[in-house]
Amino acid sequence: MTTSDAALSGTFAIGGDLVVNRLGFGAMRITGRGIWGEPEDPAAARATLRRVPELGINLIDTAESYGPEVSERLIGEELAPYAKGTIIATKSGLTRTGPDIWHQVGRPEFLEQGVHMSLRRLKLERLDLWQLHRIDRKVPRDEQFGAIAGFIRDGLVRHAGLSEVSIEEIEAARKYFPVATVQNLYNVANRRSEDVLAYCEANGIGFIPWFPLAGGDLVKSTRFQAICGKYGATSGQIALAWALQRSPVMLPIPGTGKIRHLEENTAAAAIRLEPADFEVLSRLGR
Repeated sequence: MTTSDAALSGTFAIGGDLVVNRLGFGAMRITGRGIWGEPEDPAAARATLRRVPELGINLIDTAESYGPEVSERLIGEELAPYAKGTIIATKSGLTRTGPDIWHQVGRPEFLEQGVHMSLRRLKLERLDLWQLHRIDRKVPRDEQFGAIAGFIRDGLVRHAGLSEVSIEEIEAARKYFPVATVQNLYNVANRRSEDVLAYCEANGIGFIPWFPLAGGDLVKSTRFQAICGKYGATSGQIALAWALQRSPVMLPIPGTGKIRHLEENTAAAAIRLEPADFEVLSRLGR
């Protein structure tokens, strides 16, 4: 592994000025089971974080609700002061009451508290990319969007994004602030956000697919496995390679708490699917 593995994925400028290698790292899985509490193997989780910049990955995605607080704290402890060009993207808008239990909270005062606490844990003076984890249906969305605009105006946040949203919701948010990224569920087997991806492409918005390694029954198919064998790659690597070739605004963030998996995921950036193979995968997932 060289320090430029992730760079093979090409680059994208988030918000027009934050240039990142398109293959990033998701820091959700450096926490405990159910994304709750401390990691089962703290030493492995910390070692994995330290390996991230060594592989040329300069986009790290986290959230205050991962742990909660654990993921951000470990990132700050292990990687700050950050290597030049490193972008830490975090999120607020969810709170936790137990393993695998998530609650939407979009009250402006809660979001503001989240920004300040993320800054403290990540050891930053400004968040380069802050994302609304979910639009809280119990709170008028204009209040949430207005709060985000205030974070940018006050210099707490450089660029802001959204997660699990429709085109209509993106356009509503853009009346308040420039939407730099959208983070929706998307992978080779789940294309429900194709329309949102197309909108992001047309408007220069980074598209961060969460759960990018998922393939479900698709990866068990004979044709998918044949492609894996052709490239000597795992199903996860082929899924990532497909995502990277799917769109120039695609910013996959596969996550893990183990160095071996991190290196395996990063190696996907070197895979170039032949056009025929890309089309086969694209058809299989429809």
